[in-house]
Amino acid sequence: MAKFNKKKNDMPAVNTASLPDIVFMLLFFFMVTTTMKDSDLKVKQVLPKATETKKLEQKKLVSYIYVGKVPGKKGDFIQLNDKLASTKEIKNFILDKRTKVTESELPRLTTSIKADVNTDVGTIYDIKKELREVDALKINYSATTVSRKK
Repeated sequence: MAKFNKKKNDMPAVNTASLPDIVFMLLFFFMVTTTMKDSDLKVKQVLPKATETKKLEQKKLVSYIYVGKVPGKKGDFIQLNDKLASTKEIKNFILDKRTKVTESELPRLTTSIKADVNTDVGTIYDIKKELREVDALKINYSATTVSRKK
């Protein structure tokens, strides 16, 4: 009686030597291209329009104060980071930001007020008064750029 031998088909193993390089390259790509979102806006805003604007250089040194309306509620609301706040909380917000930067960066700290077009001037005045009390005198007002008509 004859023996039948099964023919073994030996497949070579997959070479995984370059796999770590590919994984780190992808990781580096996503780290570089991903942007971090600072905060979710809870106030409704339509920024004012301006023809002469200047871009802020170091966003790390900017503290944002959002002012606008909250749908379904009356009056102006202030948002610091991700929470609605009162004008009394602005001092602690600025002082907390100061503790997170080096002493050489302190003079370049800027407070950017992003206020809705229909925000009451009294609300802006109250915010500026609180900023003055903590000596945060470098203030920026955010606006959208509109090109000049010739």
